[in-house]
Amino acid sequence: MSSLHSRLSVAFAVMLFILLAGLGIVLGQFFQLIDHEITKEVEIKYWYFLLFFLLISYLITLFIGIRVIRQYTKPIDHVKRTAQLIAKGDYLARAPIDKNGGQDELALAVNQIARNLQETSILRAMEKERLKTLVESMGSGLLMFGREGSVNLLNGAFEETFGVTREQLIGKTYMEIGLPTDFERIIEDVFLTEQVQERQIRHRQSFLSVYGAPVIGRHGNWLGIIVVLHDITEIIRLEEIRKDFVANVSHELRTPITSIKGFIETLLDGAMKEPVLLKDFLEIIQKESERLHVLVNDLLELSGIEREGFQLNKRQVSLQEIVKDAKKITSGLAERKNMRIIDETAAITVMADADRLIQVMVNLLTNAINYSKEGTTITIAALENAHEVILSVTDEGMGIEAKELPRLFERFYRVDRARSRESGGTGLGLAIVKHLIEAHGGKVAVESEIGKGTTFTIYIPKRTKEL
Repeated sequence: MSSLHSRLSVAFAVMLFILLAGLGIVLGQFFQLIDHEITKEVEIKYWYFLLFFLLISYLITLFIGIRVIRQYTKPIDHVKRTAQLIAKGDYLARAPIDKNGGQDELALAVNQIARNLQETSILRAMEKERLKTLVESMGSGLLMFGREGSVNLLNGAFEETFGVTREQLIGKTYMEIGLPTDFERIIEDVFLTEQVQERQIRHRQSFLSVYGAPVIGRHGNWLGIIVVLHDITEIIRLEEIRKDFVANVSHELRTPITSIKGFIETLLDGAMKEPVLLKDFLEIIQKESERLHVLVNDLLELSGIEREGFQLNKRQVSLQEIVKDAKKITSGLAERKNMRIIDETAAITVMADADRLIQVMVNLLTNAINYSKEGTTITIAALENAHEVILSVTDEGMGIEAKELPRLFERFYRVDRARSRESGGTGLGLAIVKHLIEAHGGKVAVESEIGKGTTFTIYIPKRTKEL
């Protein structure tokens, strides 16, 4: 497209030519009126002179006119080109300002518009990036449908949950995506009722809380719907653990209480008059009371360990002394089963709570004795590396199946419930071990083979953060 300067120059040249041509014709007629006796030769010379004069006048006037036109149209052409660049999205474009002239108002106005658009563009880009970061940083899945019912936004969490990509979903309706039936039903209900819908669904091995709501604009216009997915698998699992814990505590408390209550009722019904029965019943009541006492103590101990603000009295302790004290405490139980405890610990020290570490070793040794055959051996070993101390307890017991190992440190979980109850175990010993070692910043691992035995390994870091 030609510039304003070019168009005006052409128009001026044409108009000037027409004007001078008309002037030449008029002057030629005046020449005939002045003198009829002028010769042809003189007339030709006159026409040459007239044409030369008009040509010179045309060129001079055209030159001056074009310069004047250029002076006034050049800023307008610059503003036009700047406006075209701004229209194409180049908000950095600026019209030049002629500080010596007075025709810069339009250029200043266009430049101000460009600056405003540039600032608006930067703000929009920042808001877009902020929204994108927010959506992608959400731990919950997000899916948004436009007013026409097709997907126009989703985040990475949604892609990961359902194993899809953004390219597969954008522009498709919810019926074309291939989502689970329950999920599609929620989306459909939001579209039909324009009301908030919230339900729980199961997808593969996960539990999802699905929240769907209509998106309404400022003026009440319908913009689409938004669906948010929360993974509540861990919450469901913790709820199941809580239910199991309550059920297990109730069962463990009910058993000794029922036994005690039954024997007392029997004694009150007349059995107390028989010395032999009285003594047997009282011994059973004492045994069940002791079991109840141990259970309550273990529950209180575990509750205290898990409570926020639980403190360890750390100092440099010798593992040999820890193992020696634990062996003394469990020696009677080992002797009754004719078992040997071999101590292979080296002279290693670690920053730990001595009393709590003894409690851990006593629980592991008691567990090993209870689940091992008579006449077998328990081996305690210790070694260290640059970062941690490793302490292990190995028995020659019955072994534990691989499928049982992940749940071994749960409260009240027993591999052999009958044997555990006969030995007076509460099912909380290994749970206490796990929590105490984790309080030291370490971890507990277990390896087992059926018919050969089990090894519990404790890893305690040499440098731990104070609680």
